[in-house]
Amino acid sequence: MHKSQLGGFIIDCKTDDLDAAADFWSQALGLKRQAKDTPATTSYVHLEREPNGLDVEVQQVGHESRVHLDIETDDIEAEVDRLVRLGAKRVKKYDRWWVLEAPTGQRFCVVRNTRANFADEANVWE
Repeated sequence: MHKSQLGGFIIDCKTDDLDAAADFWSQALGLKRQAKDTPATTSYVHLEREPNGLDVEVQQVGHESRVHLDIETDDIEAEVDRLVRLGAKRVKKYDRWWVLEAPTGQRFCVVRNTRANFADEANVWE
C-alpha cells in the first residue's frame, strides 16, 4: 500500500534569465518568491504557498517552455508502477524522481512527498 496526491505545478522556462522568469510568474500569480537556498536549487525558484498548499516552482530548462505537474508519493517506485499500469510510459529516472509521459503525451514527474498534510489527505492505493 502507498499514497499519492497532486504535489504542485512546475513552470518550465527555456531561458537564460531565471530571475526574470521567476519575477514575471511571481507577479503574474501574486505569489512571493522564496530565496534560492542551495546550489542544488539554482535551476529552480520556489514561489511561496499557503501552508499545505500546492508547490509552485519556476524551473530553468533546456527544452521548450511548458508547465508540468508533480505527483507526490511516499513510495516512488510503487506509484510509477501504478501509473505505468494505467498507461503512462517511463521517460527518465533521476536520483530523487521519475519523469513519466501520460498516454495523452503530457510529461509529469513523480516525486517524494513534502506537504505536511500528505498522510491525512493523499489517496491510498493497494
